[in-house]
Amino acid sequence: MRDLREIAEALGSYDKEPLTFMEVCGTHTASISKNGIADMLSPKIKLVSGPGCPVCVTVASYIDRLIELSLEPDTCVVTFGDMLRVRGSRQSLREAAAEGGNVRMVYSPVELIELASENPRTEYVFAAVGFETTAPVYAVLMEEAVARGISNIRLLTALKTMPAVIDRICGEPNGLSGFIAPGHVSVITGSNAFAALSDKYGLPFVVAGFEGGELLAAVYALVKLNGRAGVYNFYPRAVTGEGNVKARKKVAEYFEPCDAAWRGMGIIPSSGMKLKAEYAAFDAGSAELFEDAAADNGCSCPDVIAGRISPTECPLYGAVCTPDSPQGACMVSTEGSCFNYFVNKRG
Repeated sequence: MRDLREIAEALGSYDKEPLTFMEVCGTHTASISKNGIADMLSPKIKLVSGPGCPVCVTVASYIDRLIELSLEPDTCVVTFGDMLRVRGSRQSLREAAAEGGNVRMVYSPVELIELASENPRTEYVFAAVGFETTAPVYAVLMEEAVARGISNIRLLTALKTMPAVIDRICGEPNGLSGFIAPGHVSVITGSNAFAALSDKYGLPFVVAGFEGGELLAAVYALVKLNGRAGVYNFYPRAVTGEGNVKARKKVAEYFEPCDAAWRGMGIIPSSGMKLKAEYAAFDAGSAELFEDAAADNGCSCPDVIAGRISPTECPLYGAVCTPDSPQGACMVSTEGSCFNYFVNKRG
């Protein structure tokens, strides 16, 4: 294995056929941007950011529903910080809160247990957004609520799964030569989760960690593979072939697969997770959220999320749309492609 200096030199001087690789993890996008990895590469090696930001892929109708719930009597919408600034078809949760909506930010869904216990007359609705990585935490929340008989907790789910959306992306003409597989997701799913996709499309998947050197090594491996199929685990300290079986089993106790709506990509079959029928009393109306009702403000987030264009190709980027004045979800979230391109001056 070459050292990082040799790898960087090899990637910078690459002069063979053009190659395009997609990273489908928001944290990878952030690290690639922060470490200037794209700038180290030959013009013939292109990195494309995919749909790895859970906030970014959430449809506007989901935000609209959260806003409606926040305005209902004796109801409090609880969410992570990034979700507060994402606009629905009319406004964001933060704007709704300024107009009287009951919205609260937390750092962990488990905080709901004490909130709901201490305020039994208030119904708490959690914005359950995320991928396979976050789902186990929601399963723990459900387990605690059921065990303690807490009945004033609801989930509005927008949970997504990675293999299905990668399948959709691979099925479109995009010229991709391989994938940097998501590190956090792979901890739960295991690297074997991408084997069927690799075989189906004849593309390599390299599971990577999050340090700059780890990502540089992953890109080098993809270049050397030159489009040959296979799944390669470059993050063995955290990822195994089978993943976290115990966590997946816990999730399966409370959630089941379902079709899901993705911003810019429509409905993708079996790409989401919803509460099982026996826990329907904990659901806040998630099944109705299949339409992306985003206002047409010229934002190209849907195309950025799908990897069809770079953030810098959006006509609003850097002019109308900045982190201080975000026009789309990709500029709001710290895992969003546009945010990371902008703050790291990535071209």
